[in-house]
Amino acid sequence: MAVVKRLEHASFLDNVDEALHDLSKAKQISYADVLHTHKTLFSDVYPWAGEDRRKHAPDVAITKAGRDMFAHPNDVQMATEYGLRQGRDKAFMASKPGEVIGSLAYAHPFLDGNGRTIMTVHTELANRAGIRVEWEKTNKADYLAALTRELDSPGNGQLDAYLKPYVQKTSDRQVAANALKELRGLGPSSAEATIPASTPAQTAQPSPELAAPVKGEKPLERAGEAMRTPSVPEKPKPEGDKPKTRQRMR
Repeated sequence: MAVVKRLEHASFLDNVDEALHDLSKAKQISYADVLHTHKTLFSDVYPWAGEDRRKHAPDVAITKAGRDMFAHPNDVQMATEYGLRQGRDKAFMASKPGEVIGSLAYAHPFLDGNGRTIMTVHTELANRAGIRVEWEKTNKADYLAALTRELDSPGNGQLDAYLKPYVQKTSDRQVAANALKELRGLGPSSAEATIPASTPAQTAQPSPELAAPVKGEKPLERAGEAMRTPSVPEKPKPEGDKPKTRQRMR
Protein backbone atom coordinates (compact mmCIF):
# COMPACT_ATOMS: atom_id res chain seq x y z
CA MET A 1 0.00 0.00 0.00
CA ALA A 2 2.89 2.39 0.67
CA VAL A 3 3.98 2.08 -2.97
CA VAL A 4 0.43 2.76 -4.17
CA LYS A 5 0.15 5.83 -1.96
CA ARG A 6 3.42 7.19 -3.35
CA LEU A 7 2.13 6.68 -6.88
CA GLU A 8 -1.15 8.32 -5.92
CA HIS A 9 0.63 11.38 -4.55
CA ALA A 10 2.87 11.64 -7.61
CA SER A 11 -0.20 11.50 -9.87
CA PHE A 12 -1.82 14.22 -7.77
CA LEU A 13 1.20 16.49 -8.11
CA ASP A 14 1.30 15.98 -11.86
CA ASN A 15 -2.39 16.67 -12.42
CA VAL A 16 -3.69 19.05 -9.74
CA ASP A 17 -3.13 22.16 -11.89
CA GLU A 18 -5.24 20.67 -14.68
CA ALA A 19 -7.94 19.62 -12.20
CA LEU A 20 -8.15 23.10 -10.71
CA HIS A 21 -8.23 24.66 -14.17
CA ASP A 22 -11.15 22.46 -15.19
CA LEU A 23 -13.02 23.27 -11.98
CA SER A 24 -12.49 26.98 -12.56
CA LYS A 25 -14.33 26.66 -15.89
CA ALA A 26 -17.41 25.00 -14.38
CA LYS A 27 -20.34 27.39 -14.08
CA GLN A 28 -21.58 25.50 -11.02
CA ILE A 29 -19.57 22.69 -9.44
CA SER A 30 -21.60 19.49 -9.58
CA TYR A 31 -21.20 15.83 -8.71
CA ALA A 32 -20.05 15.21 -12.29
CA ASP A 33 -17.25 17.72 -11.69
CA VAL A 34 -16.19 15.83 -8.55
CA LEU A 35 -16.01 12.61 -10.58
CA HIS A 36 -14.07 14.39 -13.33
CA THR A 37 -11.65 15.83 -10.77
CA HIS A 38 -10.91 12.38 -9.38
CA LYS A 39 -10.39 11.05 -12.91
CA THR A 40 -8.03 13.90 -13.78
CA LEU A 41 -6.01 13.46 -10.60
CA PHE A 42 -5.71 9.67 -10.55
CA SER A 43 -6.27 8.13 -13.99
CA ASP A 44 -2.48 7.55 -14.13
CA VAL A 45 -2.84 5.20 -11.15
CA TYR A 46 -6.35 3.77 -10.93
CA PRO A 47 -8.18 2.32 -13.97
CA TRP A 48 -11.46 3.10 -12.18
CA ALA A 49 -10.56 6.76 -11.53
CA GLY A 50 -13.64 8.97 -11.81
CA GLU A 51 -16.02 6.18 -10.82
CA ASP A 52 -17.56 6.10 -7.37
CA ARG A 53 -18.07 3.43 -4.71
CA ARG A 54 -21.67 2.99 -5.81
CA LYS A 55 -20.37 1.43 -9.04
CA HIS A 56 -17.39 -0.56 -7.78
CA ALA A 57 -18.36 -1.53 -4.24
CA PRO A 58 -22.14 -1.05 -3.87
CA ASP A 59 -22.38 -3.56 -1.03
CA VAL A 60 -19.35 -2.43 0.94
CA ALA A 61 -19.32 0.24 3.65
CA ILE A 62 -16.16 2.00 4.77
CA THR A 63 -15.29 2.41 8.42
CA LYS A 64 -12.61 4.35 10.26
CA ALA A 65 -11.12 2.96 13.47
CA GLY A 66 -13.85 0.32 13.48
CA ARG A 67 -16.70 2.83 13.23
CA ASP A 68 -19.14 3.42 10.38
CA MET A 69 -18.40 7.12 9.75
CA PHE A 70 -19.05 7.56 6.04
CA ALA A 71 -22.00 7.51 3.68
CA HIS A 72 -23.44 4.23 2.45
CA PRO A 73 -22.34 3.52 -1.15
CA ASN A 74 -25.90 4.11 -2.39
CA ASP A 75 -25.89 7.56 -0.77
CA VAL A 76 -22.51 8.92 -1.89
CA GLN A 77 -23.93 11.13 -4.65
CA MET A 78 -26.64 12.55 -2.40
CA ALA A 79 -24.13 13.19 0.39
CA THR A 80 -21.64 14.82 -1.99
CA GLU A 81 -24.30 17.04 -3.53
CA TYR A 82 -25.33 18.16 -0.05
CA GLY A 83 -21.77 19.28 0.66
CA LEU A 84 -21.58 20.98 -2.73
CA ARG A 85 -24.78 22.94 -2.04
CA GLN A 86 -23.21 24.19 1.15
CA GLY A 87 -20.01 25.12 -0.68
CA ARG A 88 -21.78 26.89 -3.53
CA ASP A 89 -23.44 29.19 -1.00
CA LYS A 90 -20.66 31.78 -0.85
CA ALA A 91 -21.69 33.21 2.50
CA PHE A 92 -21.91 29.77 4.08
CA MET A 93 -18.61 28.70 2.54
CA ALA A 94 -16.82 31.81 3.73
CA SER A 95 -18.06 31.41 7.30
CA LYS A 96 -18.01 27.61 7.62
CA PRO A 97 -15.37 26.10 5.31
CA GLY A 98 -14.71 23.37 7.88
CA GLU A 99 -18.31 22.25 7.88
CA VAL A 100 -18.27 22.06 4.10
CA ILE A 101 -15.17 19.89 4.04
CA GLY A 102 -16.72 17.73 6.76
CA SER A 103 -19.80 17.14 4.61
CA LEU A 104 -17.67 16.24 1.60
CA ALA A 105 -15.45 14.00 3.70
CA TYR A 106 -18.52 12.18 5.03
CA ALA A 107 -19.63 11.45 1.46
CA HIS A 108 -16.33 9.61 0.79
CA PRO A 109 -17.38 8.84 -2.79
CA PHE A 110 -14.30 6.88 -3.94
CA LEU A 111 -12.43 3.75 -2.94
CA ASP A 112 -9.22 5.79 -2.75
CA GLY A 113 -8.08 9.35 -3.38
CA ASN A 114 -10.90 10.99 -1.44
CA GLY A 115 -8.75 13.38 0.59
CA ARG A 116 -6.95 14.92 -2.36
CA THR A 117 -10.08 15.09 -4.48
CA ILE A 118 -12.06 16.78 -1.71
CA MET A 119 -9.24 19.24 -1.01
CA THR A 120 -9.05 20.15 -4.69
CA VAL A 121 -12.80 20.73 -5.02
CA HIS A 122 -12.89 22.59 -1.68
CA THR A 123 -10.06 24.86 -2.86
CA GLU A 124 -12.11 25.99 -5.87
CA LEU A 125 -15.24 26.48 -3.75
CA ALA A 126 -13.18 28.57 -1.32
CA ASN A 127 -11.77 30.66 -4.16
CA ARG A 128 -15.28 31.44 -5.40
CA ALA A 129 -16.26 32.47 -1.89
CA GLY A 130 -13.27 34.85 -1.71
CA ILE A 131 -11.29 32.94 0.89
CA ARG A 132 -8.27 30.68 1.08
CA VAL A 133 -7.41 28.14 3.75
CA GLU A 134 -3.68 28.21 4.45
CA TRP A 135 -3.38 24.44 4.47
CA GLU A 136 0.40 24.71 4.36
CA LYS A 137 0.35 26.14 7.89
CA THR A 138 -1.90 23.45 9.37
CA ASN A 139 -0.69 20.41 11.26
CA LYS A 140 -1.77 17.09 9.77
CA ALA A 141 -2.42 15.30 13.06
CA ASP A 142 -4.39 18.24 14.49
CA TYR A 143 -6.38 18.65 11.28
CA LEU A 144 -7.29 14.96 11.13
CA ALA A 145 -8.29 14.99 14.78
CA ALA A 146 -10.56 17.98 14.12
CA LEU A 147 -11.99 16.29 11.02
CA THR A 148 -12.77 13.17 13.06
CA ARG A 149 -14.58 15.31 15.64
CA GLU A 150 -16.49 16.98 12.80
CA LEU A 151 -17.56 13.59 11.45
CA ASP A 152 -18.59 12.50 14.93
CA SER A 153 -20.55 15.70 15.60
CA PRO A 154 -21.48 17.34 12.27
CA GLY A 155 -22.48 20.97 12.16
CA ASN A 156 -21.15 21.83 15.62
CA GLY A 157 -18.15 23.84 14.44
CA GLN A 158 -15.44 21.34 15.33
CA LEU A 159 -13.41 21.72 12.15
CA ASP A 160 -14.22 25.40 11.70
CA ALA A 161 -12.78 26.13 15.13
CA TYR A 162 -9.52 24.48 14.13
CA LEU A 163 -9.33 26.17 10.71
CA LYS A 164 -10.29 29.67 11.87
CA PRO A 165 -6.69 30.97 12.28
CA TYR A 166 -5.83 29.74 8.77
CA VAL A 167 -8.76 31.20 6.81
CA GLN A 168 -7.79 34.33 4.88
CA LYS A 169 -10.14 36.65 3.01
CA THR A 170 -8.23 36.42 -0.22
CA SER A 171 -8.25 34.17 -3.24
CA ASP A 172 -5.49 33.24 -5.63
CA ARG A 173 -5.79 30.01 -7.58
CA GLN A 174 -2.07 29.64 -8.21
CA VAL A 175 -1.14 30.22 -4.58
CA ALA A 176 -3.82 27.73 -3.56
CA ALA A 177 -2.55 25.18 -6.06
CA ASN A 178 1.01 25.54 -4.81
CA ALA A 179 -0.17 25.07 -1.23
CA LEU A 180 -1.96 21.84 -2.16
CA LYS A 181 1.22 20.51 -3.75
CA GLU A 182 3.14 21.03 -0.52
CA LEU A 183 0.79 18.86 1.52
CA ARG A 184 1.52 15.26 2.43
CA GLY A 185 -0.94 12.59 3.45
CA LEU A 186 -4.27 14.31 2.83
CA GLY A 187 -6.26 11.22 3.78
CA PRO A 188 -6.96 9.84 7.26
CA SER A 189 -3.90 8.44 9.01
CA SER A 190 -5.80 5.74 10.88
CA ALA A 191 -6.64 2.51 9.11
CA GLU A 192 -9.78 2.40 7.05
CA ALA A 193 -11.56 -0.85 6.40
CA THR A 194 -14.43 -1.89 4.20
CA ILE A 195 -17.24 -4.06 5.46
CA PRO A 196 -20.35 -5.52 3.81
CA ALA A 197 -23.10 -2.92 4.00
CA SER A 198 -26.59 -4.01 4.94
CA THR A 199 -29.70 -3.07 2.99
CA PRO A 200 -33.29 -2.99 4.28
CA ALA A 201 -34.07 -6.25 2.50
CA GLN A 202 -30.91 -8.23 3.13
CA THR A 203 -27.31 -8.18 4.16
CA ALA A 204 -25.33 -7.69 0.98
CA GLN A 205 -22.39 -9.89 0.11
CA PRO A 206 -18.97 -8.40 -0.68
CA SER A 207 -18.79 -6.82 -4.11
CA PRO A 208 -17.20 -8.86 -6.94
CA GLU A 209 -14.51 -6.15 -7.09
CA LEU A 210 -13.30 -7.38 -3.71
CA ALA A 211 -12.96 -11.00 -4.75
CA ALA A 212 -9.56 -12.66 -5.19
CA PRO A 213 -7.44 -11.19 -8.03
CA VAL A 214 -7.95 -12.85 -11.36
CA LYS A 215 -5.16 -13.84 -13.68
CA GLY A 216 -3.92 -10.93 -15.74
CA GLU A 217 -5.48 -8.30 -13.48
CA LYS A 218 -3.56 -5.04 -13.16
CA PRO A 219 -2.21 -4.72 -9.62
CA LEU A 220 -3.48 -1.18 -9.07
CA GLU A 221 -7.05 -2.16 -9.95
CA ARG A 222 -7.23 -3.44 -6.42
CA ALA A 223 -5.50 -0.54 -4.72
CA GLY A 224 -7.02 0.33 -1.40
CA GLU A 225 -8.75 -3.02 -0.96
CA ALA A 226 -6.38 -4.68 1.46
CA MET A 227 -6.98 -5.02 5.20
CA ARG A 228 -10.73 -5.56 4.88
CA THR A 229 -12.58 -6.32 8.11
CA PRO A 230 -15.94 -8.13 7.94
CA SER A 231 -18.83 -6.62 9.90
CA VAL A 232 -22.36 -5.47 9.19
CA PRO A 233 -23.43 -1.92 10.09
CA GLU A 234 -26.85 -0.44 9.54
CA LYS A 235 -27.31 1.37 6.25
CA PRO A 236 -27.89 5.11 6.76
CA LYS A 237 -31.35 6.01 5.44
CA PRO A 238 -31.98 9.20 3.45
CA GLU A 239 -34.24 11.89 4.88
CA GLY A 240 -35.54 14.17 2.20
CA ASP A 241 -32.61 15.34 0.09
CA LYS A 242 -29.87 14.94 2.70
CA PRO A 243 -28.26 12.08 4.61
CA LYS A 244 -30.17 11.43 7.84
CA THR A 245 -26.99 11.10 9.86
CA ARG A 246 -25.74 14.53 8.80
CA GLN A 247 -27.58 17.29 10.64
CA ARG A 248 -26.35 20.29 8.69
CA MET A 249 -27.71 23.65 7.55
CA ARG A 250 -30.46 23.46 10.13
